[in-house]
Amino acid sequence: MSSKHQTNYPALYTLITVFFFWGFIAAGNSIFIPFCKSYFLLDQFQSQLVDFAFYTAYYVGALLLFIFGTSKQKDIVGSWGYKKSIVFGLLFSALGAGAMIIAVEANLYAGMLAGLFIVALGFSLQQTAANPFAISLGNPKTGADRVNLGGGINSFGTTIGPLVVAFALFGTTASVTDDQIKHLDLGKVILLYICVGLLFIAAAAMFRFSKKVPAGISDEPMEKANKALRTLVIMTGLLAIMFAPVFNSYKSKEALTVETLERKIEKIKTENFGEKIKDLSGDELTKLRTEVKNNETEIKEIKGDLEKYRMYWLFGALTVVVGGLLFSYKSAQKNNEGWGAMQYPQLVLGMLAIFTYVGVEVAIGSNLTELLKLKEFGAFSVSDSAPYISMYWGSLMIGRWAGAISVFHLNSAKKTLALVIVPLIAFSVIIGVNTLAQKDMTPLYYYIVCVVLQTIAFFISKDKPARTLTVFSVFGVTAMLIGLFSTGTVAIYAFLAGGLACSIMWPAIFSLSIIGLGKYTSQGSAFLVMMILGGGIIPPIQGKLSDIIGIHQSYVVPVLCFGYLLFFAVVVKSILKKQGIEVDEIEAEGGH
Repeated sequence: MSSKHQTNYPALYTLITVFFFWGFIAAGNSIFIPFCKSYFLLDQFQSQLVDFAFYTAYYVGALLLFIFGTSKQKDIVGSWGYKKSIVFGLLFSALGAGAMIIAVEANLYAGMLAGLFIVALGFSLQQTAANPFAISLGNPKTGADRVNLGGGINSFGTTIGPLVVAFALFGTTASVTDDQIKHLDLGKVILLYICVGLLFIAAAAMFRFSKKVPAGISDEPMEKANKALRTLVIMTGLLAIMFAPVFNSYKSKEALTVETLERKIEKIKTENFGEKIKDLSGDELTKLRTEVKNNETEIKEIKGDLEKYRMYWLFGALTVVVGGLLFSYKSAQKNNEGWGAMQYPQLVLGMLAIFTYVGVEVAIGSNLTELLKLKEFGAFSVSDSAPYISMYWGSLMIGRWAGAISVFHLNSAKKTLALVIVPLIAFSVIIGVNTLAQKDMTPLYYYIVCVVLQTIAFFISKDKPARTLTVFSVFGVTAMLIGLFSTGTVAIYAFLAGGLACSIMWPAIFSLSIIGLGKYTSQGSAFLVMMILGGGIIPPIQGKLSDIIGIHQSYVVPVLCFGYLLFFAVVVKSILKKQGIEVDEIEAEGGH
């Protein structure tokens, strides 16, 4: 093998540190969301703005790079060099960590959202550079091996992220109630982000001054796609218009009336329904209870109309994305000039699939803690839910470790053995890490049954991306329906299994979306990264739906998401066949 095809392992090991950061922060948000809900007295939608800020930043960052690249007619990240781009991204994320520290010190929720947005903007730049950089660090034919290694490290970050964030928020306390959360000292959160910020800076320095890491400069021209750019910019403007009324509604006359009535009820209960209740006469007690009941009825009526109003606008935001992509799909079929990579139907439908996939992956995990608070699900406190959140995100690690087996070109017997053993090892790692963190994992021992079912799904999939996406979409729909129509341990396991279903979907969707794009492959990849936006829109929609119909019933959203992914898996096969592409010959690549 020539030296230019030898893998640059020192550079690769340096590179995969950024994959860890993406997973650590993203999964840690699943604990941060319920904490913010209790600490700042938010509804489920408002708490989901953590995801909105974080994942919208990926879209904004990728769109800005596309706009600048189009104006200069060159790949901005490639012209900077992958190394320098990652350094810039890490420093930007460090700036976001600094903003988080200031916001926590000021006790300002909006400031925390801004900090997370800046952190994720840095991640967007890092992710745009990291995947092609990993492929360039050796033989292109083994590029998928290096990307999958990064994915495995990313998944390890998602496994320990919830545990570290839970420790930073709650310490070693076994259980923390919602009332206790309101009075927590946030000093540990400041310490956490000081450490995270310093790690970003240290990683940036490691990249900048490492002589083993090449510049990674690429001079590939940016293919023109003026119509695609115009459509994406219009979609962005319409999304801002759709979300503005939702945000403003929290400062409306109706919202302020609800807040006043809630404070009035709290005051009556605090001043009269404690020890003092024994001093009240029967008439006084009846009068107070009637007043509370009337106020609660008025709150219910006002909130009912208010929540429906908000939901209409949120569905409008979803319609903008779906409608904008379908418009692009139809328009490009009539005249493909100016659409660039979006002239290919597999890419446009794939963009919607990535949007849906990231949305459902994040929505399941981000709403899980609220679900576990329900009596029929165990009435877990926020701190008690940490091992379950860790197992959900760890489920993605189980699937990704198993999915990476195929890149090692093992013989049939060894591959079969590895497909059985590797998921069990990954499961043991999750149990072990949580046990070391002094979490009780005995309720999750039997979750291994779900892991075995996933292993069977791998054998059925046979490393074919279309078949893999079909099988795992069915797995996801089935798991969500079981969770939706049951309670207790069975339902918890079913919802956790959503992580197993999602684990292997990114590379399958990615491969099916960019195959056959030719010179537009790089541009198509950038469009797919933009659609991480789904993680910023679908979770808040589920959050708002839960405010209306209940958190358990809101899991109908993941059912619909997995349903679309199943649709894409079936339809894209026929689209590619018409283009003369044999789907069964495609190898699943790509990293998330």
